[in-house]
Amino acid sequence: MGIVKIDDKLHEEVRKASSVMERSINAQAAFWIRIGMLAEANPHKTYSEIVEEQMRLAQVSFRKVSGG
Repeated sequence: MGIVKIDDKLHEEVRKASSVMERSINAQAAFWIRIGMLAEANPHKTYSEIVEEQMRLAQVSFRKVSGG
């Protein structure tokens, strides 16, 4: 684990987003980094497609949650 230096304004945006998404600041930053890496590696995919694929790879089932 290391320390990543980011601009104060970007840190504030990460802090605000982490509050909305109910993640720690570090977890929010890690999420954005991961999604950014996946987006660069898969420029033909949308954000929604990337997230959907990651959910599928993690075996997340929305049916179990929604009762369907």
